[in-house]
Formats: sequence, C-alpha cells, structure tokens
Amino acid sequence: GGVNAFIQEQAAEPGEAYLTLAQFDTEYEIVHRGVPIQDVPEYKLEPRGMTALLDAVGRSINEAAIRIQEMKKADRPGLVIFVITTDGLENSSVEFTKAQIKEMIEERQSKDGWNFTFLGANQDAFAEAGGMGMRPNAVADFSMQKVGEAYEMTSRKVSRMRSQYRSGQEVKDEFTDEEREAMK
Repeated sequence: GGVNAFIQEQAAEPGEAYLTLAQFDTEYEIVHRGVPIQDVPEYKLEPRGMTALLDAVGRSINEAAIRIQEMKKADRPGLVIFVITTDGLENSSVEFTKAQIKEMIEERQSKDGWNFTFLGANQDAFAEAGGMGMRPNAVADFSMQKVGEAYEMTSRKVSRMRSQYRSGQEVKDEFTDEEREAMK
C-alpha cells in the first residue's frame, strides 16, 4: 500500500516523472522501466527469499545510467532520485561489494547530481547507507509498523525536491526531523 500511495501522490504532482521499479531479494526484476508515473498500474509486493541489496542497487544504477546515456541530451532527466527500501540487511549479493556500490553512488552523486534516498527497517539505516556512500540527510530508519508513514514521508521529500527543481532552487535531498519521527 505504501508503494502505491507513493506512486499516486507523485503522479498528482505537476511536471513529468518517470518511474523505474525494481524489486529484489535473491532475485532481481524490473517491474517498470521508465514508465510515465501516471501510467503505472497498482503494484503488488510478493515477499520472497533473502536480501541481495548490493546487487539490486548496483544493477539499478547501471541500468539507469545506460538508459539515460542512450537518450538524446535534450531528453535526459534533470533530476534523478533513487528510493531504496529494505527491511533486512544485505545477506546474499554475489555481483557487487559494498565498496563498489559506495564508489558508484558517490560518483553518481558528485558527477551527475543523482539523489539517493535510503529507508531501512530492522537495521541501522544510517550505518548501512553511509557504508554505501549515501548522504545522511537522505536516510531514515522506519518501523515495520509504520511502512505507510515511511512512504508518505518519502513522498513528501520527493515532492519537495521536484518542486525545488521546477522552480530553479537548489534541490535539497533531506528528510525533516518531523518526517523521520513520523516513521518510527
């Protein structure tokens, strides 16, 4: 429900937005690839297997980079936001190491201005995200009893970022203290 509410809220925002949704565990699959957010059908999560978090993040970054690079320059997005959500610690990746992911994320953040949001439950989200090179302002711990609130607060943050981008302001990829508190 949280994912669907996030998609609906972002579809109601002014401006264009395209959604790529990858779900992962020991398997990795792209559910939607660059779909206009208004056209995204309802999502149904099917929990399975372990948590190959590093592989999912690495593959998603590589696929997005290739897709964007293949676009005409005029069609490339001006704002790229990754939202990574996990309720478990990395425990089964085989393609990527944490050091590789950290290098990839730091490069995309500094070179391309990409933004990475990390939501983690059942772990120290700040330690995990920091180990992968994500900025602490864009990280939040959430309670499994407040998944809906976690997506609602993330949608607020993403809406704020999109509004800042549309109005030519500096895009601030950060949760407020109130947003973080609402997820606990």
